[in-house]
Amino acid sequence: MTRRVAIVAGGTRGIGARISRRLADDFDVVVGFVQDTASADKLVAEIVGTGAGRALAVRGDISEPDNVDQLFAAAEKAYGGVDIVVSCAGAHADRRGPLADTDDESFRRVVDVNFRGTFNMLRAASARVRPGGRIITFSSSAAALGAPGQAVYNACKVAVEVLTRQLAKELAGRNITANAVAPGPTGTELLLRGRSPDAIEALARQIPLGRIGRPQDIAKVVEFLVGEQGGWVNGQVIHANGGLV
Repeated sequence: MTRRVAIVAGGTRGIGARISRRLADDFDVVVGFVQDTASADKLVAEIVGTGAGRALAVRGDISEPDNVDQLFAAAEKAYGGVDIVVSCAGAHADRRGPLADTDDESFRRVVDVNFRGTFNMLRAASARVRPGGRIITFSSSAAALGAPGQAVYNACKVAVEVLTRQLAKELAGRNITANAVAPGPTGTELLLRGRSPDAIEALARQIPLGRIGRPQDIAKVVEFLVGEQGGWVNGQVIHANGGLV
């Protein structure tokens, strides 16, 4: 049987890399990345080397519609089509702070990747994902919690949830689901950078399950949503955060 095909935008580092590895057991995987060619090549070699399946890395910025088109076109050319789309590329402002102190460049960067980029991915996915497919976007539990110091980021993640729910309705009749995953604090480079062990421990104490998340925790949620058992879940935001409310 022909394997189905998954695109993972932002799929070479952190949570995205874990998702790419996990999906490679069941799908041919196209991983999108922006800058880190070495990490992308290493991940593809790892997937292919373990015999998990075929993988391809495609460079592009999802905030640019042409780059998104190239990502989908590469998947279609290499593997014949697209069945799964996971849009987990994201960006924070370089410096967190009050909304009043947010500079124009930080606003543009956060909106371009998190909101515009997700919109571009969803627009392409709605036209090109084959019947029976799955579309996964990434929100953040920080949006529902109103995490301080990142108003623009939180606003973008709420917008992602709205876009995802709307698309789930618009895809009616095509047997395609669209859901968002909203991780809580997760042990990636983005979270750990600049935080002391004491700060991480303090963060973990806020979570009922007693620890911060791991990338594999989030990848398992995505694996469920794209699999057969997740087929009746549609138009939802899944908060994967250990009970942080």
